[in-house]
Amino acid sequence: MPHSMTLGTFTPSVLLRVARRTGQLADAGLEVTEAAVPSSPAQFEALLDGSLHAVLTSPDNVLAYRYSPTNPLRRTADARIVAAVDAGMGLGLYGRRTLRSAEDLRGGRFGVDIPTSGFAFAMYALAEELGLARADYELVTLGSTPKRLSALLAGECEATMLNAGNELHAEAAGLRPLATAAESLSPYLGTVLAVVGDAHLAAADRLAVVLIRTASSIADGRLDDEVVAEARGALGLDGPLARRYLDRLQDPREGLVTDGAVDPAAIRTLVDLRRRYRPEPAGGGSDVFAPALEPGSGLVVHPTGRSIPARRRG
Repeated sequence: MPHSMTLGTFTPSVLLRVARRTGQLADAGLEVTEAAVPSSPAQFEALLDGSLHAVLTSPDNVLAYRYSPTNPLRRTADARIVAAVDAGMGLGLYGRRTLRSAEDLRGGRFGVDIPTSGFAFAMYALAEELGLARADYELVTLGSTPKRLSALLAGECEATMLNAGNELHAEAAGLRPLATAAESLSPYLGTVLAVVGDAHLAAADRLAVVLIRTASSIADGRLDDEVVAEARGALGLDGPLARRYLDRLQDPREGLVTDGAVDPAAIRTLVDLRRRYRPEPAGGGSDVFAPALEPGSGLVVHPTGRSIPARRRG
């Protein structure tokens, strides 16, 4: 009997679907059901109550729910990163179609999942590079990336952060990135496989092995047709856009992390963004995120308790 698990995602995972299509999940004895989540608080609430067994999520969410008592759920837990998945997948700040320059965004509405999410922190940094301070625009809470894409195209916000195929839909509609994480925030980590506690850690580790093997095959060009087919089906991308999505997966700078290793410098990027845009009240003079930067902290683990080897992306 295969082991059944439910995986929470914001955008449908082409990587997971290619792993299923090629028989890798079945060979590992896994039956994975993908469950769409509307927002990062909803994702981690479901992970904490056990209705989700693992998640594909921003590593910043793992930092928030592991270390920060002021996270949206106001509770912390043993949230762990099992493997790195991608380095941002085109993550960038996109503005409305009629935008002439970044200055036109002053006074506009910027869509976020929630104002204290990792993508929001990245957005604040990219906006600053464009000359826009946090007080120069209004935040509107819109939820997951697909929801923000729909809002941007419908004119319900003037700018938002997009990635993982959503940005390709935006570009097909005539939008272009104003700034990108790859250019401005590198090294950056976009997506990780994560769990809370021990209950589903062993199954998540088996899934991580499958995803790493599949990612390596995709990067080597052995699964191009499978990726294009799944990108068309899962993300609604036409042939040329599905090919661009494949190129993005294979991009060594912002695509798949083919060994699953977490770059400590990328974790530092995320911690620095949190410290800059969401400083935590110091408890006894301590920095709540300092442990995230310490080797062996437990933030990144295998079920055996061994740390995933650190790897620096070039």
